[in-house]
Amino acid sequence: MTSIIAHRGASAVAPENTIMAFAKAGELGADGVELDVRRTADDRLVIHHDARLADGRLIRATRAGELPDHIPSLDAALDACAAMFVNVEIKNNPADPDFDPTEWLARRVCAVLAGRGGGSRWLISSFRFETIAVCRSILPSARTAWLVDTLTLTDGEPDAVERTAAAGHAALHPWDAIVDATLIRRAHAAGLAVNAWTCDDPVRMRQLIGWGIDGICTNVPDVAVAVRAGTHMSGS
Repeated sequence: MTSIIAHRGASAVAPENTIMAFAKAGELGADGVELDVRRTADDRLVIHHDARLADGRLIRATRAGELPDHIPSLDAALDACAAMFVNVEIKNNPADPDFDPTEWLARRVCAVLAGRGGGSRWLISSFRFETIAVCRSILPSARTAWLVDTLTLTDGEPDAVERTAAAGHAALHPWDAIVDATLIRRAHAAGLAVNAWTCDDPVRMRQLIGWGIDGICTNVPDVAVAVRAGTHMSGS
């Protein structure tokens, strides 16, 4: 059955990446929650999508106690997702101002998840392939997934499906726009789950489910749950 993953929580009805959004995702029937992790100046793990706050401050240069109250710690966020699996996206893009090639954040996230028992409840993803490689080596009991917006890599390299499977990861997380039935079949044949991001259109959700997608990351988990159950009315 297709898993419904609440993108940054139930972000259509509550502020994204907040305790309220995570709790609401559970109330709306989501199977899992996707959230974004970054590092503060005092080495705390907090949940926020962008490297900078709305006022322009860099999170990596700001102490946890100086952040807005709505930004939760990773531990508080995981507590709020107690009934669901959690897709922890590690933010470590080389283009971001808080990029860290030492992968400190990945190592620390794995330590936190290991302290909670590790296991397949945790799905660790990143756009940086090296990041998920570190996570898989440190915490092999958790699932790891590569986030991609294209399947084509540098000339001479295997494509994203082949590279992800060859490295032993559990899943590929492609941008919804590049997903088709062929991609899902190829990934499944390679032993990979496919979780698409980010789909809010019920017609598209039906198509993805019909193709056998493993997970849909969405801002409207209640709509996706209804589509999966066959109770969502066309045109609503």
